[in-house]
Amino acid sequence: MSLSGRVVGLLEDDLIMGESLVQRLALEGTVVRWWKTGREAIAELGKAKPEAVICDIRLPDMGGDEVFKEMAATGGVPPFLFITAFGDIDHAVGLIRAGAGDYLTKPFEMPDFLERLQGILPEVGVNEAGAALGQSAGMRSVVQSLRRVAKLKTAVLLTGETGSGKEVCARFLHEAGAAELPFIAVNCAAIPNDLMEAELFGHEKGAFTGAQARHAGYAERAGKGTLFLDEIGELSLTLQSKLLRVLEERRFSRVGGEKSLEFEARVVCATNADLEKRVADGTFREDLYYRINVLSIRVPPLRERQDDIMPLMEMFFDAYNTGLDSEIRGVSALVEDVALAHAWPGNVRELRNRVERAVALAPGPWLMPSDLFPDKKLAEVPEPQRIISLEEARDEAERQHIIRVLDLTDNEMGQSAKLLGISRTTLWEKMRRLGLSSPTH
Repeated sequence: MSLSGRVVGLLEDDLIMGESLVQRLALEGTVVRWWKTGREAIAELGKAKPEAVICDIRLPDMGGDEVFKEMAATGGVPPFLFITAFGDIDHAVGLIRAGAGDYLTKPFEMPDFLERLQGILPEVGVNEAGAALGQSAGMRSVVQSLRRVAKLKTAVLLTGETGSGKEVCARFLHEAGAAELPFIAVNCAAIPNDLMEAELFGHEKGAFTGAQARHAGYAERAGKGTLFLDEIGELSLTLQSKLLRVLEERRFSRVGGEKSLEFEARVVCATNADLEKRVADGTFREDLYYRINVLSIRVPPLRERQDDIMPLMEMFFDAYNTGLDSEIRGVSALVEDVALAHAWPGNVRELRNRVERAVALAPGPWLMPSDLFPDKKLAEVPEPQRIISLEEARDEAERQHIIRVLDLTDNEMGQSAKLLGISRTTLWEKMRRLGLSSPTH
């Protein structure tokens, strides 16, 4: 199950622990609402509507168990993942029996934390996940290809620019074929070469200085699920050779160990590099390239998927604005021209980050071009082909915004008028003046 696009609450008063969890979840594409006291969480949980809550048991003003019980008494409480000290295990087990969700004992490894969190999140349908990838023709083609190969164990290579959504595609592929099994993501560029082998294949106690206990590597933890190797082009030649052997023999050994373990996972790789060029340069093994490139799927950059820009922007806005005590109502229709003209060098990741910053800092009720693009100069905004009057510009902006709100409410006039801050009668009059047809329901 993917954590991308999910909304979770975090109740943690330790600033270092809280910041660490927020940053790690952000890398997974998760939207996090962080509260530092129990009362703050109780006051905002109803508005934020997280899909799960990560909760420390010991808080400065009240116990995490009290937060859970108070929320459970109101009904509709999301699942809780309690973070406990060793001495609190019996307490945590009692909460699980009361329907809390799960618990994790400190200190814990991040992969274990992510796996436990995934385990308590409600299932998201594959169709919904596919819609989150995009609605453009290019992304519909990608989704169709991912669906076709989902049930196979064949290696898949995802190519595309940084931030284009390769990991989201890998998670979609996994969920479409083996959602109940582990999904283990490894950023090959983020782990130093001298640690990579032990992290990938695990190590035995005493294998090297600091190896105080046996450690299960990514390959072992993936089980029969999916091992996702992101930035595969950054692996050293030595590690490439060892990975090739594992893929060919479907067996591996922990560092410092003699026992041979079976490798059962499906391998999905991703890269933003030109691997064929690296093969020619001698920095990437040709035999490994052909082994991981059985099925290749290119994820197009956002600038080639203009039909996805506004739907993704609206999706990120909804995710980040949920639970905020703000008066921000939505994305202004004025944003569209500037957003479509922008090159999006950072792709979907840039779009998500711009929306998150805009939601946090926007001074008005609608996100405006200056909120999303504070780094753009006025001269960079594309000029219209025909200079229209100020009245025409206002009418067009109003027209587009009414259309967007009507679409959002499925043409429900009462709800649309409420969101627009006007009466139902005024909305009817504006629609008639702007040449918009009346809804049929």
